[in-house]
Amino acid sequence: MDVILLERVEKLGHIGDVVKVKDGFARNYLLPNKKALRANEANRKVFEANRARIEAENAARRGEAEKEAGNFNDVSVTLIRQASNTGQLYGSVAVRDLVEALVADGHKVAKNQVVLNRPIKAIGVYEVTVALHPEVSVTVKVNVARSPEEAEMQSQGVDVMAAMFEKDETGFVEDYDPNAEPGATAEVQAEAPAADEGETAEG
Repeated sequence: MDVILLERVEKLGHIGDVVKVKDGFARNYLLPNKKALRANEANRKVFEANRARIEAENAARRGEAEKEAGNFNDVSVTLIRQASNTGQLYGSVAVRDLVEALVADGHKVAKNQVVLNRPIKAIGVYEVTVALHPEVSVTVKVNVARSPEEAEMQSQGVDVMAAMFEKDETGFVEDYDPNAEPGATAEVQAEAPAADEGETAEG
């Protein structure tokens, strides 16, 4: 389907561009969210007649978004969640959780502004994009940890999971090697002479 864009759309184009998109994308997203019009003769005329107003409104919204973006310098939110020993969360961190954390922190953010391609399912520090306007985006650091102490370590750049695995692995190697190897060798040695004795006794 051909549509006329009413605002900039990532990877598609800018205001006034006529672009071809999949029917489902147009029907489910662009048209209901007033981001585009069907590209037919009547709509082209309507768009051209209102182009100056549409562009002026967009510029005003962009200006507000740019001002708001100034409040997002070095913004980070910390979410404390329960997780397994491997760092996998029981549940996941979704857009709603991020919006609540940012609003609690004093930022005006709507769910449709948070760009999270997939829910966060493990502890760690993530960078999430918040699109305040189609042409203005900011990046927010999201620190997901099991405790405030762990969050503090992660904020200082410590990879908590890697540090934990190193500790586990060294412990594992020490416990495992000395017992397993000599044990296996001893059994083989014990069996071999017994078998020999049996043969000599029969012979």
